Amino acid sequence: MSSEAQQGRRGTTVESNGVNPVPDAERRGKPRGLFAVWFAWNISILGISYGIFVFGLGLNVWQTIVAGTVGYLISATLVGILAVGGPRTGLPTLAQTRFAFGMKGNRIPAFFAYLSNMGWKVTIITLASTTGANLFAKLWPTVFADTDGSSATSTIVLWFVLVLALTMTVSVLGHELIMKVEVWISWVTGIMTVAFLGFMVPEIEWAHLGDTPAGGPLVFIGGIIMAMTLVGLGFLNYGGDFARYLPRDTPARGVISWTVTGLSLPVVILLAVGALLVGGDSKLGAATASDPIGALTALLPMWFFVPFSVVIVISLVSAAITGMYSSGLALMAVGVPLRRSVTTAINAVIIAAGAFYLLFISTSFLATFQSFLSLIAVMMGTMGGIQLIDFIRQRRMGWNTDMANPRGYGGRDGRWTAILSLVSGTVVGLGLVTSSDPNFAKITGFLLTEQGRTGVFGSSGLGIVIALALGAALYATLTFALRLDPEPDYSLVTAGDAARGNGGVEVPAPDAADKSAAGRNAADFTER
Repeated sequence: MSSEAQQGRRGTTVESNGVNPVPDAERRGKPRGLFAVWFAWNISILGISYGIFVFGLGLNVWQTIVAGTVGYLISATLVGILAVGGPRTGLPTLAQTRFAFGMKGNRIPAFFAYLSNMGWKVTIITLASTTGANLFAKLWPTVFADTDGSSATSTIVLWFVLVLALTMTVSVLGHELIMKVEVWISWVTGIMTVAFLGFMVPEIEWAHLGDTPAGGPLVFIGGIIMAMTLVGLGFLNYGGDFARYLPRDTPARGVISWTVTGLSLPVVILLAVGALLVGGDSKLGAATASDPIGALTALLPMWFFVPFSVVIVISLVSAAITGMYSSGLALMAVGVPLRRSVTTAINAVIIAAGAFYLLFISTSFLATFQSFLSLIAVMMGTMGGIQLIDFIRQRRMGWNTDMANPRGYGGRDGRWTAILSLVSGTVVGLGLVTSSDPNFAKITGFLLTEQGRTGVFGSSGLGIVIALALGAALYATLTFALRLDPEPDYSLVTAGDAARGNGGVEVPAPDAADKSAAGRNAADFTER
């Protein structure tokens, strides 16, 4: 087959790379390509709801805009920095964390990162399904709506199956198709969102924007932290997944700047609109808490409601695709001995169970969503802090991907310094955050007094920042101050391996998900 024909088929075949380093021969693209991925992921009407959520903490309009913007920029910058590890190593983020945690120790953060991925996918796919069902219910109420005009359960299920099937299909095909699809989705959703804002701005009641009193310092900090959990902290385990196909020598500033811009630009604008809307109409906040998209689309004329509902579904599916792709990698990083395409199918089953809870058991979308964000942000923030510190160590060692190998082939089974730091930060963080969901509340707030749980400290989310700082500080102390940093372990490398050179060490697979490949880098466990 000619090279032209091969190029034509690229993007429509299943990606072969799993949690192995992407070979240099397969590297491609420029860092500006990252913009479309993150922009398409976040240019959604849900961003307006985020502004309403932050406002609901007790801030006024202008505090909401400032706190949200600061929070978004801080967390997006953390994602951008971690994304630099992608081109340097060719590894997805949750395989690169093996450098810090070891091959087996890495299963702990990878598992919780997987739960984070799944939680976001449940939320996004549920919203996409209810949006599509709401559209059908309005267009053909006799077929798709109940007697009260709301979407029938069968309609929601139908849309759920359609959305999940589309998400799985593109996710399984892999990185190159995703990068192409996201460019088009970013253009379509961007243009339609601008048009949507044209309808929203006239709805702002400017005369009432000053009616809400300002919140105190802790509430303002809580707004920053909540913004960080909404956009950024939940993406810390994604960054390298989409940057790892870039050439090894791609400048770090390009990776960081394009990631930060794509992540933060749409949500900052949408957050400001959401704050302005709810600042002039307090009833909108209550409506958004139960139905974050339906409350906003209800403000649209029918002729625009129809195409915009379709675009909302597309934008949410776009976010689900990229997240589903990363969740498949996360499950492989945990050590599940299956191909990425199979792990994606497993994810679909888990998402179905989570969506059932969100649709039919949870009494408040906002309560469940905020509680999920807090729990995940504690673990992901702590892991991200440790990984950021470990980047100093990885850079000193020349980004040696052998450290992602099993024990004896350059890596370690586990590094107790990182694991202790992760557990310490997470336990303290969970003890200092609260949950408005009664089920999640059982495992949070145990380090707070009753006054602390019901007061500003508990609602501000300071425990998330404390967890991140504690985990990073403890790991830095153990690694650099106490110098508990062993060299890569090559004790099981044979003379024959050494004779073939660094690029030819043949490593036995630690599990079926990471299969050895003779003639490649020692960490090159390619999915077959």
